[in-house]
Amino acid sequence: MKAILSDFGLRFGKIPLLVDSTYAISVAKNPVLHSRTKHIDVKFHFLRDHYEKRDIDLVHVVSANQLADIFTKPLEFDAFTRLRDELGVLQVEGVDNALIKGEIES
Repeated sequence: MKAILSDFGLRFGKIPLLVDSTYAISVAKNPVLHSRTKHIDVKFHFLRDHYEKRDIDLVHVVSANQLADIFTKPLEFDAFTRLRDELGVLQVEGVDNALIKGEIES
């Protein structure tokens, strides 16, 4: 994404990456290999490499405030609407909340 934006003349410093796992942050910042990190996926090493190159900044966020959860987890209605509102997504007029809650039976 950073490379694409730079093609348009936009330059950025470190991009903040919000992470809700303090363990993941500590492993990225201290790349010592031990038994608990042997299984780590290549995708993680991609992030660690970018952290070491100072492309990204790993920032801890409390799990309840992790906006990405709306895209990755099944959420209770209240949590869904709170995260939706924090993202600035507007509710479509005329859509019944029961549809969102999954309360309508066929």
